[in-house]
Amino acid sequence: MRFRHIFSETWSGLRRNLTMTLAVIVTMWVSLALFGAGLLAYQQVGLMKGKWYDKVEISVFMCGTESPQSETCTGSSEVTPEQKETIEATLKGNPEVAEVYHESKEEAFEEFRKAYADSPILDTLTVDRMQESYRVKLKDPEQYEGVVTSVLGLPGVQAVQDLREYLDPLFKWMNLIQIGTIAASGLLLLAAALQIGNTIRLTAFARRREIGIMRLVGASNLYIMLPFLLEAVLSAALGIVLACATLAAGVYFIIIQKAQVSLKAFEWIGWNHAGIAMLGVAVVGLVLAIIPTLITTRRYLRV
Repeated sequence: MRFRHIFSETWSGLRRNLTMTLAVIVTMWVSLALFGAGLLAYQQVGLMKGKWYDKVEISVFMCGTESPQSETCTGSSEVTPEQKETIEATLKGNPEVAEVYHESKEEAFEEFRKAYADSPILDTLTVDRMQESYRVKLKDPEQYEGVVTSVLGLPGVQAVQDLREYLDPLFKWMNLIQIGTIAASGLLLLAAALQIGNTIRLTAFARRREIGIMRLVGASNLYIMLPFLLEAVLSAALGIVLACATLAAGVYFIIIQKAQVSLKAFEWIGWNHAGIAMLGVAVVGLVLAIIPTLITTRRYLRV
């Protein structure tokens, strides 16, 4: 009997405040979807950094048959074995270097084939046109200037490339997008919390006579709060479901169907990352529904 009354009061509250309930659902939907997108962006940045930023810090490219004429490259001549030994010894002897990997022309071509498997550019290069290189991992990624300086002018070295020069702007923009998305979703989540509080306050005011009678007959605070709490949780649950559906559609159509097919050189987020974001959306959504309701009911249900 008591549960029937609780559910009846919950339905009555939803029906009386249908417009505000819809506004809460839509606001929760949009804000939680943006919050989930921020979580996905955070995970994507982490994957890209793990593959491209942390693993390879510096690339030392050797002279080849097509290298431009310079002080360290003699045009059509490739790097000699003696020059390679000197370069490798210099790198391994540097205290800032953790590991040194040699990449042959064949290995470089194989990586090129994997990265551009379905691209017409694959037919434009051959193994002979690839460059040998040394991939250098540093003990401290911030301390790279000394390594660059030590090998930059050695005979046989065409160029020294610090990948962070190219990756840092990308990661900065992605971090800005991530922060902006979470900040915008935070404002919308605050608006949703305020809307939930106002809805509960108006509902409590409309039922003030019923609440007074319930208090006089000895009803507990929990019994009086439950209809309001269920009303808020149901509204939040609908917003959570819609937000999770939006995230799932985004991952499938944007990441799986488009990004993973077009840009195979990058590692992209998948369903496991989407699941983590959806879990975060569900937790935040329920907290935003429960906390404002408890605060509002404790304040306005005193008769």
